[in-house]
Amino acid sequence: MENNNTPPQNTSPVRQLRLVVHAEDFESALTFYRDVLRLPEEAAYEGDGDARVGILDAGRATLELANTEQVRMIDSVEAQGQPSARLRVAFEVDDAAIHTQQATAAGAQLTAEPTLTPWGSLNSRLEAPAGLQITLFQDVA
Repeated sequence: MENNNTPPQNTSPVRQLRLVVHAEDFESALTFYRDVLRLPEEAAYEGDGDARVGILDAGRATLELANTEQVRMIDSVEAQGQPSARLRVAFEVDDAAIHTQQATAAGAQLTAEPTLTPWGSLNSRLEAPAGLQITLFQDVA
């Protein structure tokens, strides 16, 4: 697959990508993403009626748009053909195997074990708290 890595031009008016997730079990989701995946908490706010939000730093954000054929190809490699959710959140980690074990020990459901991909990463797929399908990936190329 061709990779068009052009240097980013700092012309976008967008300064941050923030993915907002409705977490019915807020404590469980916060514990998983903050403590298990170790996303630092940037801010936390409380409001009336036990309203709560935690904003976690997930590092650099990108928006990956893939057509149907690409999604099918990724699913065949990364998850033995099991289809992706319409929205899947991918986290780059330093050790996909260890972080996959930690995530499953903390309650994430394993969809696919870490798999070496043709594009040079080790990817696992999980069903994580707050109803998110996630990929943990490690660049090994």
